[in-house]
Amino acid sequence: MDINLEWYRSFYWVANTGSLTAAAERLNITQPAVSHTIKQLEEKMGGPLFFRTSRGVDLTTEGKVLLSFIEQAFHHVDMGERAIADMNNLNSGEIHIGASDTLCKYYLLPFLEQFHEQFPNIRIHITNRTTPETLTLLKEGKIDFGIVSLPTSDKQIDFRKSTQLQDCLVGGKGFRHLADKTMPLADIQQYPLLCLEAGGSTRKYMDQFLASNHLTITPEFELGSVDLLVQFAKRGFGLAFVIRDYVTEELKKGELVEIPLDPPLPERNIGIATLRGVPLTAASKSFLTLLE
Repeated sequence: MDINLEWYRSFYWVANTGSLTAAAERLNITQPAVSHTIKQLEEKMGGPLFFRTSRGVDLTTEGKVLLSFIEQAFHHVDMGERAIADMNNLNSGEIHIGASDTLCKYYLLPFLEQFHEQFPNIRIHITNRTTPETLTLLKEGKIDFGIVSLPTSDKQIDFRKSTQLQDCLVGGKGFRHLADKTMPLADIQQYPLLCLEAGGSTRKYMDQFLASNHLTITPEFELGSVDLLVQFAKRGFGLAFVIRDYVTEELKKGELVEIPLDPPLPERNIGIATLRGVPLTAASKSFLTLLE
């Protein structure tokens, strides 16, 4: 349906002021322009919407019916403008974030707490998935942005590097003797190894690193989370590749020991993934400034 909003704006203000001249002043146009607009609208409606009085103009019965709908429409427009203003001022809105359990716990949580304290009226939704699953959700439009483990790539997605990560090899107290000197990387094959399940970006990264050093491994256990890796390593089930910053307490307490490797594991980064060419909401932009 072809709707000329300028006609209805003129109609609305003539009805509310009872004067073509007053409506023209309110709309910042000439009185003849208002008169012409009303005439066009009346032709479209098939009859007069106003009649002249000694004080100006008044609504016909048909005009009163139309006004009742126009007032509702303008009220909803006003509500829409206020809602957008509130969103831009971060007084309302939502953020949908995708992140793995590990990244949510060890990286994202402090930022979520800080943002929630600043903007308590912004609702935050977290979807916990692996990095590949998070990227799929992003491309499907189900999240605003993702927090992922790098390196990874996708032609539809922009990645920004955030905090650096340093992987390391750890074991429980029973492997303390291995912490005294650097272990050649190839020697890890002599020990039971604990790894994350295949399919996630961290496992893929680790397998690619080992392959670049002409190594393949057969893990003793494949586990679904870093927390499980840590628990199994603490209890002596084997050696595990973990992020050093995620086990600082266990290392301080002596529940885990770090085993130096030659060559050492390279640094990598947490990444912020956004869909290429798709603008972010004001709330999402504000949250991402905390991560930079």
